[in-house]
Amino acid sequence: MRPSGRDLSEMRPVSIETDFTKHAEGSCLIKVGDTHVICTATIEDRVPPFIKGSGLGWVTAEYGMLPRSTTSRMRREASAGKQGGRTVEIQRLIGRSLRAGVDRVAMGERQISIDCDVIQADGGTRCASITGGWVALRLAVNKLMKAGDIVSDPLVDPVAAVSCGIYAGQPVLDLDYPEDSEAGVDGNFIMTGSKQLIEVQMSAEGATYSRDQMNQLMDLAEKGVGELVEIQKAACA
Repeated sequence: MRPSGRDLSEMRPVSIETDFTKHAEGSCLIKVGDTHVICTATIEDRVPPFIKGSGLGWVTAEYGMLPRSTTSRMRREASAGKQGGRTVEIQRLIGRSLRAGVDRVAMGERQISIDCDVIQADGGTRCASITGGWVALRLAVNKLMKAGDIVSDPLVDPVAAVSCGIYAGQPVLDLDYPEDSEAGVDGNFIMTGSKQLIEVQMSAEGATYSRDQMNQLMDLAEKGVGELVEIQKAACA
C-alpha cells in the first residue's frame, strides 16, 4: 500500500555517522531514508542577553536547506536577504525541543548552537534535524565533561522526533515525501527517551481525523521514537 513498500509501522532505514566534520565540538550526518542532514554543535562562552548572569545555559538552533536538496533548485535565503517563515518556525522548534532534555543549571552559563543543514530532502527534515541535533549536542557535552568544564551531565534524557500521518486512510509511521504530499493528516511528534511529550504538531491536510486515529498515531510515534533513541545511543557509545 505504501509507495516504498514498507509496513504501516515500519521506519525508513536510519543511520547516524558521528564526527562527520572536523572542527565542530559535536557533529553527525543523519540519514532517514533519502533525507540526509548534517548536524553540528558549537560551544560558545556566552549566552543571550536575557539570561546573562542567571547561571543558566542555553541551546539554540539554526536550520537550512541547500539549493539542490530538493528536486528543483531553491534560492538561498541569504541571497533573498531574509529567512523564510518555514525556516524560522523549524529552527525555533529544534531549539526548544532540544532544550527540553537539558538541565540548564548543570550546563552552566554557556551556549551550544546546533546547526542543521539539509543536503537532501525526502520528507521529515525537521524530525531528522531534531534527532541528529541531539546526537551532535551529546557529543559536544561529552567534550565539556571530559575537559572538566562541567561536573554533572546536563543531558537528562535523549530527544528524538518522528512524523506520522494518515495515508490512504491508514495510520503510517515515518512519512517520506510521496506520502507526506498526499497525506490526509500529517503530524510531527517530539518526545524524550522516557516517552514524555515535548511537542505534537498535527493538522488535517485533506481530511479530518478522530480521537481514535490520533491515539493510533501517538502509538506509532512512541514506537518510532523508541527505535530512534536506541540508534542515537548506539551512535554516541
